[in-house]
Amino acid sequence: MGIVEEAHNAKVVGSGEQTIVLAHGFGTDQSVWKHLVPHLVEDYRVILFDKMGAGTTNPDYFDFERYATLEGYACDVIAILEELRVDSCIYVGHSVSAMIGAVASISRPDLFTKLVMVSGSPRYLNDVDYYGGFEQEGLDQLFEAMKSNYRAWCDGFAPLAVGGDMDSVAVQEFSRTLFNMRPDIALSVAQTIFCSDTRHLLAHVRVPCHIIQSMKDLAVPVVVSEYLHQNLGCESVVEVMSTDGHLPQLSSPDVVVPVLLRHIRHNIMV
Repeated sequence: MGIVEEAHNAKVVGSGEQTIVLAHGFGTDQSVWKHLVPHLVEDYRVILFDKMGAGTTNPDYFDFERYATLEGYACDVIAILEELRVDSCIYVGHSVSAMIGAVASISRPDLFTKLVMVSGSPRYLNDVDYYGGFEQEGLDQLFEAMKSNYRAWCDGFAPLAVGGDMDSVAVQEFSRTLFNMRPDIALSVAQTIFCSDTRHLLAHVRVPCHIIQSMKDLAVPVVVSEYLHQNLGCESVVEVMSTDGHLPQLSSPDVVVPVLLRHIRHNIMV
C-alpha cells in the first residue's frame, strides 16, 4: 500500500471496468457510504477513503495550513487516484467533497468522467444576490460552541444536520463519527468549509455534473442546487429528493440509493 493510500485508509472493493470514487463530507468517514457500496461492487471498482481530519485518520498527518483551503483536499484526491493508477473515474462527493471534486476536476479533468454532487454548496454564507443559508453571526456562534464544549456541540448539531431525533440510528452514527474528530481539527475543518467560496470556479468545471439535493437541508438550501446548475461551466442536471437532512445517504438510503445508482449508471441526456 502506498503512503497516500495508507494515510487516507483507502480501500478498493468490487470489480469492473469503471472506477467509482466515494468521497465523504464533514464529520463523517467512508462508513457513510455503507448502504450504497453493496449495490456497486458487482459492476464497478469502488474506491473508498477517509478525508484527512476524519476521526479515522492519524491527526499527526493533518496540516492546518494545507487544509485551510479546499485545494489541499483536492490535491489529496488527485494523489489517491494517481497512486491507485486510476485513468478516469465517476466521482461521488458528499457535502464539501462535492466542491473538492469540482476543484480537482478543473486541474485534472482527464481523471473524471462525471461528478455526482450530493448536498454540495459553493458557498454557505449569504451574500448579495446569493442565498447560502448562513449569516456570519450564526457561524461565529457555531464556531464558539465548538470551542467551548465540543461534545455538547456534537450532540446538538447531529440531529439538526441529519434531520431526525437523537434516538435514530443515522443521528447516532453521525454523532459517533463527528465526535471521533479531534476537536481542534474539527473546528479548523468547519471554519474552512463554512467560510469557503468556490463560486468563481464553477464556470471552469468542464466535467458533467449530477446535482442531488434534499428538499430540506439545514446546511444547504434547495435553491443552491439550482445556482450550481445555472453557473457550472459544464452539462449538469439537478434532482431534488423528498428527503430531509444533510446526510440523506445515511438517513434515507431507501430513497437515495436508487437515485444515486441512476445518476451513476446513466449520463445526462442532451
